[in-house]
Amino acid sequence: MTRRLLSRWGHWVFALVAASLFAGCATLPDEAPRPPTKAIAVSADTALGKIALASQPDPDLSGFRLMPGGDFAFDTRLQLARRAQRTLDVQYYQIENDETGRYLLRTLRDAAQRGVRVRLLMDDLYTSGEDELLLGLAATPNVELRLFNPFPAGRGSLLKRFTASLFDFSRVNRRMHNKLFIADGAMAVAGGRNIGNQYFRRTTGPNFIDLDTFVTGALIPRLGVLFDQYWNSPHVRPIGAVVHTDLPREELQRRFDAATGPDTTPPPPRPAPNDLLGYSPVADDLDAGKLGLIWTTAEAYADSPDRVIGKTASYGGVPLLDVDSVRYNVVEQMRRARSEVTLVSPYLIPGASGLEVMREIRGRNVKISVVTNSLAATDEPLVHTAYRRYRADMLALGAELHELSSARTRRSVRLGLFGTSVGRLHAKSAVIDQRILFVGSMNFDPRSEIHNTEIGLFIRNPEMAQQTLKLLDVLKQQGAYRLRFAEGADAGAVGSRRIEWVSEEGGKTTVLHEEPDSGFWDRTMLELLSPLTPESLL
Repeated sequence: MTRRLLSRWGHWVFALVAASLFAGCATLPDEAPRPPTKAIAVSADTALGKIALASQPDPDLSGFRLMPGGDFAFDTRLQLARRAQRTLDVQYYQIENDETGRYLLRTLRDAAQRGVRVRLLMDDLYTSGEDELLLGLAATPNVELRLFNPFPAGRGSLLKRFTASLFDFSRVNRRMHNKLFIADGAMAVAGGRNIGNQYFRRTTGPNFIDLDTFVTGALIPRLGVLFDQYWNSPHVRPIGAVVHTDLPREELQRRFDAATGPDTTPPPPRPAPNDLLGYSPVADDLDAGKLGLIWTTAEAYADSPDRVIGKTASYGGVPLLDVDSVRYNVVEQMRRARSEVTLVSPYLIPGASGLEVMREIRGRNVKISVVTNSLAATDEPLVHTAYRRYRADMLALGAELHELSSARTRRSVRLGLFGTSVGRLHAKSAVIDQRILFVGSMNFDPRSEIHNTEIGLFIRNPEMAQQTLKLLDVLKQQGAYRLRFAEGADAGAVGSRRIEWVSEEGGKTTVLHEEPDSGFWDRTMLELLSPLTPESLL
């Protein structure tokens, strides 16, 4: 972990030094306005549309199925792509160049070759070194690949990109964190997962515990509108307008075919017969022509893509509440809670405003339960330095804090699906009063609140809320530590608020007095770096 911490911190130190010595000011060229395109409405003329319409019991209801398992979540995306006949609208923060990422890209290519219109929108942060692969996909007829908030130069590495854009840092620091997959205007997948091996339990190393939902019905047109809002945004550019190549289209296609072929990109294993919630794969329902889902009411929100230029709603120069933002709506649901709030965020930095919301609802005796990563489980150690500043304050308010333990996850019988690999939390969700479920891409931290754009679904259904709580109960009991003040600690005195980590396993209670599964140097480095960590950028 120390090596990972030093590597990340050293990367940014080197970036700042290099930028100060060699900084240039690359800018995006002006572009002629593009004619807007729109999502295609559901139709019984497509196989997916016919099933969606036949399954919907009421035109005002949406159907959902939670997907906590990575094998089910990836297979669902593949099934939708393979069965689509008219359109695929795909939006992701990150698509990794690994077996999972390349297989999905090839599946999109295959759909386009069948005549399906493919609109793929990717954030440009993590596309370093992948230009040829993406150009090869974009060279396919019926595929249009666009980049959100692209870097104008330094395409080879993240360091070069930020160095070339030093004087444009305020813009390039703002990213599109949304995750959305829509097929034929009929069915969709939304949630917390990016596209890569670690998000679908396909690595022998760290894997993420995450949560997606399958959705159809009344909410799909709204999701299409949110996708179009980004797709037609002036902050989006076709990849060909950003990346230039002398390779002919045929050669780009040939290289893409070779890069995504079976020698380097084997198909994923078939999903298990049943997932943690007892569901069979979505493919079984699609084959049968009828979806077995939970039907209910729901809303979807996404932050404005204009956040990339720091634009917020205002009247007469006075900022207004952004009532369509994901953060605003999550906080409002928390404020309206009557009995309990359960918050899941892998990167948790409540800040003064978030702490005030917790204080407000605790003042009405509303129970608060929080699940996040421990120091050993997180893939963002520097975020943990900021989270630690609020840990004791949340405990003092009476909030329950649970931190995921990679070691406990490996030993768990029900969480043993991770085998000998590391389990890390990546799900972003909230349950309000056991009847409202939030699933989306938003972390409870400054980056999601200020810098990134997010998407989120609010599902009003006690059954789905209970399903999520049951999953979290297993996680808390078998894969996490509960935090508490040490005996004799004064919750009101900052200097004496000593924290303990408690777990129950095999009828035995274990109490730890240091960050679980961490070493002395890990904790020492955090102490040294904590004062230097800019919380607003995390």
